[in-house]
Amino acid sequence: MKVRRSDRLIDMTRYLLERPHQLVSLTFFSERYGSAKSSISEDLTILKRTLKARGTGILETVPGAAGGARFLPYITQGEATKFVDSVIESLSEADRFLPGGYVYMSDLLGRPNVLRQVGRLVATQYLHDNVDAVLTVATKGIPIAQSISEQLNVPFVIARHDSQITEGSTVSVNYVSGSSSRIEKMALSKRSLEPGARVLIVDDFMKGGGTVGGMQSLIKEFDATVAGVAVFAEGAFDGERVVPNYTSVLKIHATDDHVDVTPGNFVEQIFTSERVSQLTN
Repeated sequence: MKVRRSDRLIDMTRYLLERPHQLVSLTFFSERYGSAKSSISEDLTILKRTLKARGTGILETVPGAAGGARFLPYITQGEATKFVDSVIESLSEADRFLPGGYVYMSDLLGRPNVLRQVGRLVATQYLHDNVDAVLTVATKGIPIAQSISEQLNVPFVIARHDSQITEGSTVSVNYVSGSSSRIEKMALSKRSLEPGARVLIVDDFMKGGGTVGGMQSLIKEFDATVAGVAVFAEGAFDGERVVPNYTSVLKIHATDDHVDVTPGNFVEQIFTSERVSQLTN
């Protein structure tokens, strides 16, 4: 049954936004709505213009018989900065200070609107970089990894400090915790990653980078490649971090009686890229 244009536009937008980075053919849309491909192409042109104007993302169109359209979500630098400033305001409250130079932020990482924006922010860095999976370590990094994986439309996998029987056979590595200098262990199911996969490492908080370094070692055991490292917050650390290259949303410096929260390095890491700035500005 033929569908009116207004209804088509709404349904096409929903369909594409729910499947980021997935190529959807014109034939599929044509059959779904009982419309000519020329009409579908006109609809996609409208969507492409609107999504770009609203700073929601890019609608790429691929010509040819096997072509179609794919939605690539992103966030503009202005929206990202405004979001990070709002998070800083929330985290700067005095009662969030925890002993050891930490800041309580679990409540923020349970808010869908915060997680959605963090996912968009990190996904912007990988607009045209292939990522096959997102890896985090249990437990606080899980919601962040899930949000990022949703924006990239790839699986997320969880490394655990203790092997679970439900994981089946696992690969494990020992690593030195950057903050405590203790020997720790993490394990990942052998079914989690394919050889040659490009894996984005995600964590909620990083000091010395020991945990992230452990995940890097784990990825190597799978003959996979690290596509990048993203952390929600980096803490102050005296010494050389195990991980030199990473993207952070926030920087947190806590003393005995004060917490200082500032923007991370996301602007330099993401928005100074020529490819990203051309598309998002």
